[in-house]
Amino acid sequence: MAQYFDVHPDNPQARLLKQAVGLLEKGGVLAVPTDSSYALACHLDDKTAADRLRQIRGVDDKHLLTLLCRDLSELANYARVDNRQYRLLKLATPGPYTFILEATKEVPRRVSHPQRKTIGLRVPEHTVLQELLALHGAPLLASTLFAPHESEPLNDGEDIRRRFEHQLAGVIDAGACPSAPTTVVDLVPMATGGEAVVVREGRGSVAALGL
Repeated sequence: MAQYFDVHPDNPQARLLKQAVGLLEKGGVLAVPTDSSYALACHLDDKTAADRLRQIRGVDDKHLLTLLCRDLSELANYARVDNRQYRLLKLATPGPYTFILEATKEVPRRVSHPQRKTIGLRVPEHTVLQELLALHGAPLLASTLFAPHESEPLNDGEDIRRRFEHQLAGVIDAGACPSAPTTVVDLVPMATGGEAVVVREGRGSVAALGL
């Protein structure tokens, strides 16, 4: 049964978030609120947890997972970023964007794209998730919470608990999130003089990035 954490969206109870971090450290997969929709999240260095996340999400090992980072300084440990890419990242973070970048050796091979050696990274603008990341002390591996065979991401904690209570270790409910996935932008071509490519238009404004 998933443990249920009902937290205040603006002033989350540290005691509850510490309990949620404890579940992550034991290999649990959590449903967490973000500035787009809810997401599945687990410990970056736990292969069993990553496999479990993919199983719940209904995707295979070719599906690109995302690292949730607290800020750009943390992101730089996991992706190679040049000056052009960094300017675009700085413009868009924190916010509802996922950026595809070349992964560094700090990223476990199993979570980067098997052919391209890329990783999705994002810095969310959500108080509860930022507090969770701070208490955890490292990025989390994540994927937007779509139920298998559904095209709309889930955005209600009670609904998620009801539907996934036997699959998740915990649900952090901070109220309804926007029911929209992130905007996904591939920055890899910029490293060789090309332009950023919008892979998926979601909640984040493409126009705000000048794309």
